[in-house]
Amino acid sequence: MISQFDNLKMKYIKNKCLLIVILTNCLINTLAIAQVEAIAMMDTNKIRIGEQSKIDLYVKYKTTQKNLNIQWPVIGDTLRKEVEVVNVSKIDTTIPDKSKPDEIQQHQTIIVTSVDSGFWAIPPFTFIVNNDTTKPVETDALLLAVYTLPVDTAEKSIKDIKAPFDEPFDWHEYLPFIYGGLVAIAVIILIIFILRKVLKKKPVVIEPPKPKVPAHITALNALEEIRNKKLWQEGKYKEYHTLISDTLRAYIEERYGVAAMELTSDEIFKIMNSQVIDTVSKEKLKQVLTLADYVKFAKVIPIEVENDMTLNSAFDFVNGTKREDPMNLTEENNTATQ
Repeated sequence: MISQFDNLKMKYIKNKCLLIVILTNCLINTLAIAQVEAIAMMDTNKIRIGEQSKIDLYVKYKTTQKNLNIQWPVIGDTLRKEVEVVNVSKIDTTIPDKSKPDEIQQHQTIIVTSVDSGFWAIPPFTFIVNNDTTKPVETDALLLAVYTLPVDTAEKSIKDIKAPFDEPFDWHEYLPFIYGGLVAIAVIILIIFILRKVLKKKPVVIEPPKPKVPAHITALNALEEIRNKKLWQEGKYKEYHTLISDTLRAYIEERYGVAAMELTSDEIFKIMNSQVIDTVSKEKLKQVLTLADYVKFAKVIPIEVENDMTLNSAFDFVNGTKREDPMNLTEENNTATQ
């Protein structure tokens, strides 16, 4: 068993070791702080109101101290209420003496000014080394003297600021504006002239309506085109008879006002029986439409005679039922001549 004396002895040893560590750290920090030197210099400590003065901050230390952390002071808009900060430069690091490469120097420039006359003490600039706020490194305080302009009231009395002089009128200065205005007016007039010329309405020429082509002329021309195509000779019986049938239906629709394109052949026959048409024309119409229905729906193949007879019957039906219009006699004669 460990005696009470041994316990006390062990506690004493631990406390002694802890004290040694604390003293060692304190010594290291003290040596580190002792190796850091801060300097503040002012290029001139006497200025007039509104003039500027430059403050140079220097921090010197040796590289033999490892893990050295130097915290620079944060510069605001003023160093004190009466001394304003105009500009703060970046911190640059240099070796001032090449023969002593272990000595490092950091530098920062602060430009200050003041608009209040008097003697203003600038407090020391504080640097924190290795986060030890108990032992900061500080510069010396600075003194800035700000003077006003001397006024000799004996010779001249103080007067108000003079008003600006009236500049004499010179019309030559307005020439560019005058020329520019004239050019702008000319351009506007030119644009208006061009627009009126382009947009000017031309007189509307009303052309007389062209005479309407009679229904029988249109039908006869269509039948003639069917003849020239020679469709049934090429075996296109359905297309041949369909075109003839549709031509007669279109003719009946325009000639008699009957919607023949939408009616069946039987319906057309019943309507045409009530019209003043000769029996021969009715029989020819019935022959054309009936054979066309057989070819289209029953797929009947007509013989050569039936194909020719159908086209001739269509011609005969149109010529037998055409309306004689005295206004179109000239056009009919021209068509017949062609």
